[in-house]
Parts: sequence; structure tokens; C-alpha cells
Amino acid sequence: MTARPRKPRQVDRVTDYARQVLRGKIIAGPHVRAACERHLRDLEEASTRGLTWSLPMANEAIAFFEEVLRLNGGEYEGQPFILQGWQAFIVGSIYGWLRGEVRRFRVIYVETGKGSGKSPLAAGVGMKGLTADGEARAEIYAAATKKDQAMILFRDAVAMYSLSPELNKRLSPSGVGENVWNLAYRATGSWFRPISADDGQSGPRPHVALIDEVHEHKTVQVVEMMRAGTKSRRQALIFMITNSGAGKNTPCGMYHDYACEVASGKRLDDSFFGYVCALDDDDDPFTDETCWAKANPSLQFANLPGVQYLREQVTEARGMPGKESTVRRLNFCQWTAAINPWISEVVWRPCRAEFTAEQLRGRKAYAGLDLSSTTDLTALVLLVAPAEPSGAWSLVPYCWLPEQDLQRRTERDRVDYQAWKRDGYLETTPGLAVSKRHVLMRVLQVCEQFNVVSIAYDRWRIADLKQIAADDGMSLPPLVEFGQGFRDMGPAVDAFETALLNKTVAHNGHPVLTWCAANAVTESDPAGNRKLSKIKATGRIDLVVAAVMAYGCLARTELQAPSVYETREMRVI
Repeated sequence: MTARPRKPRQVDRVTDYARQVLRGKIIAGPHVRAACERHLRDLEEASTRGLTWSLPMANEAIAFFEEVLRLNGGEYEGQPFILQGWQAFIVGSIYGWLRGEVRRFRVIYVETGKGSGKSPLAAGVGMKGLTADGEARAEIYAAATKKDQAMILFRDAVAMYSLSPELNKRLSPSGVGENVWNLAYRATGSWFRPISADDGQSGPRPHVALIDEVHEHKTVQVVEMMRAGTKSRRQALIFMITNSGAGKNTPCGMYHDYACEVASGKRLDDSFFGYVCALDDDDDPFTDETCWAKANPSLQFANLPGVQYLREQVTEARGMPGKESTVRRLNFCQWTAAINPWISEVVWRPCRAEFTAEQLRGRKAYAGLDLSSTTDLTALVLLVAPAEPSGAWSLVPYCWLPEQDLQRRTERDRVDYQAWKRDGYLETTPGLAVSKRHVLMRVLQVCEQFNVVSIAYDRWRIADLKQIAADDGMSLPPLVEFGQGFRDMGPAVDAFETALLNKTVAHNGHPVLTWCAANAVTESDPAGNRKLSKIKATGRIDLVVAAVMAYGCLARTELQAPSVYETREMRVI
């Protein structure tokens, strides 16, 4: 009796990718490694949760990309969309994992470096939802806050339609050339079109919603608009793509953190899939090119976005410190506290010195006091004179929050206030509001340890503090009103920035001050004067405001250049 021929084994590119990543054969960052561990773990355990892995479904989806779709642009114009390893991992995961007979994953979050190939990947997911999901009257949307942004991703889909023989004979466009606004698949009554928050009020019911550049979304309006419409769809898919963002207190920051927690197993959400590129904590892309592939996964499979391009970006960032944060964020998936931070890490880090407040006791100091509203951060920063005239002035910060609801504030601001309190970097006052009496008592205690020349203050809420001091017979060092507009803050911002660049001011790595420094952004008037902007900042900046006010007082008192009337010995006649 002759043996039956064996059915050829299907290659499992998803599982193979996961194993190669974890073996170190493919370079990947911590969150991608966690996503790979999750996949392998689920192969062993997920059946107990009603989930199954269908290799044929995964391979069918991968084949759709590689056999039906075509790329566009430059040397790739008209070429088959051969998925890179990381793209195959994402596509196979989306369509290979099932809950019963429908897809397991309903929300996908993909974060990689700029130019890795996210947009074609998203457009391909949209095309599959339009033509190969068997969904009647499927609504596919390229969604964004503004129509122009939505059109960018949609144009990738239109190019795929025009270059693919299979799609070209099945789909019908509305519009011509750059003005195509809809792709219809008449066989199932389905369509693919761009949509923005402004025109999305008619009740979209997406089968697939593609959301581009999530890091630019200031609110969750677009995401929620799309998700609200999926309730009537059996296996709807929200597919989000993005570069790394600025400020974790943003829609993108929240999805980034959630994706990382799900991948790591900290949170269990079987309907959510995240592929989040990131460097490891000890990686520095400005000094080590070997880590670049962790943020730019296509580098290992194709020259995308290109080693030479990244080298040019790094070289420019080294010569233009103002560009550093943008390059780190967009090209190397390093989150920044602000989109255009005033104080970059390359400026702040070299100013660190080892000292304690106790070691500086008795020295001359200038202080800045930024009083908060009842529930926000209140800040006092001392600028303490150096032991030698040529030394750096030292920043000594103090800050307060209300004790009650500290955990809620931790969740709101997405920083660990509890740990800062435990480690002595943050003080709390009893109750739900900052106690001005408590703050006043602590300010007096701090001032007794130094020779405080003056305390600069914003007139906002200072009257209450003065009244408490008067009622209790307390005596404060001289108080100097310091406006928050361009007139007062402009010279102080310039002087503080110069001191940081010249390393004539030092900090000891105080984490709350460092966090505020990373959050700080400025705005300018038509004359080029700058002031710190709490409105534009995505996080707290109170300690930096207090530090700048203190330095402004120092500059006014001791660092002013002598008048020409004095140096030229001019006389009034």
C-alpha cells in the first residue's frame, strides 16, 4: 500500500517572526518583544478564553497584500506589496486570531518611526475590508481631524486601486485624478472614502476605520466617532497608525501606554493589538546606529526609510539643538514631553551636578514662588549662590499638592506623584486643596536656612498668602511682583536659557523639576520676546516658571550690564 502524499506545511510567518525576535535574530525594542511574547503565550493559553489561531486565515490575508496590492512612489511604483517581517506579523495577527468565527482583534495600534511603511499597510487593510471580507455594505473610512489629513492616507488607497489589475476591474472611483473622493465596490454595495471630524456627524458605521497620525489628534473625537459606529458591525476594525508623540496626556499617549500594558500582560484585553516600536532605556540613537532598527523595523528588511536619511537627520540635530526633540520623536520613537520643548535634554542634562539643599545652607539665594489654584502644583524654587564667583548657581526646588485624590491626579497627569512623595521630592498638604497656610509655613522654614534676598511672585493668588502672613504676624523676605507677560518674562527667559547653555546654573536631577523642564514651551510676540506658556504645554511647568522668576530677579539685581552713562562718564549739563 502506498502512502498518501503529505499536504505541504503552511509557513507561519507570524509565529516565525515572534520567535526570531525573541531569539535576537531580528532586532526589536521592548514593546515589540512583549507583543511577540504575547503571541507565543496565547498559542499555548488563549484557547481557554475562547480564542483560536487560524494559520490559513493569516496566510490568506498576507496573500491578499502580496498578490493583489501594488505599492506606489519612486522605485516601488507598481511593485507587488511584499510584506516585511514586521508587517506580516501585524497582518497575520489581525486576521489569524479568531474568537469563534469572527476576528479577535477590533482595535489595532501601530507606532513606528517616520517612513517605515505604516500608511501603505493601513491602506491595504482598508482595501481588504472593502473587497475581501465578505461584508455587505461595508463602510471603509480614512479618518482624521481635518479632511486634508484624511486625504493623505486615502490617496495611498486610490494609488493602490489604480496600480492593481484586480482592484482596477472591480472598483469604481468617484472623481478624477487627485480629486477622487470615493471608491465603490458595487458587488457588495461597499465604499471607501475619507472622513474628518467636521463632516462625520451623519452617523458613520465603519466596517474598517483607518486613523492616521494619531499623535496629532488633540482630542479623542475622531477615534470615538469611529468606535461609536462599530456597534452594529460583527467584526469591525479600528486601525490606528502614528509616529511617537509629545506628552502622554494626549489621545496618542493614552493609546501608547495602553498598548504597552496589553502587550506586556499588565492588562488583559483580547480585542486590542499593539505594535509599538521603541528603544531600550540605555539606547542612544545619536551615538549608536545599531539600535535604529528598533524604531524603524523596515531597516532590517529593506532600505526604508534609509540609513543615509537617518544619518542626515542625526547630523542636523547635532548642529541644531532645536531639532533634536523632533528627530528623536519622529525618527527614533522617543517620546518628548512637548512638541517643541524649550529646554531639550541635550541642554538640561549637562547642567546636572551632585548637591543637596543641606550642603548649600546659609548661602545667598533668590526665590521664585508660583502659587497654584486650589488643586494644582504649587512651586517654590531657590537659586542659591555658588561658593566661588566662577561657579554655577544651584536650583533647589520645593513643590506641593493636596493629599486627598493624589492617585486621581497621578492618573490624570500620568506621572507617579505617589513615588515622588515617597522619595521626598513632593510634599502634600491636608485636604482636597493646597493649604496656603501650610505652604507659607514651609516657605518660612526654607527661607530660614538661606539668606534669601527676595521672593519673586506672580500676583495671582498672592493676596491670600500675604493676608495669612499679616494675620499671624509672620515676616517674609522682600516680595517682588513678577509679571507673567512678555515684559517681565522675556528678559528672564533669555537670561535663564543663556545660563543653561553656559552651564552657569545647575540642578541635581530633581525629578519634578526635570519633568517640568521637559514640558516647558514658550510663545513669542511679534518682536520676538518670549514667555512660558502653560496653555501650550502638555504637562505641568510650575517649577520651571518659579525657576525663571528667581533667575529674573538675580539678573535684574546682579547681572545687569552697567549703563553707558556710567561707563562713559557722561555728565548732565
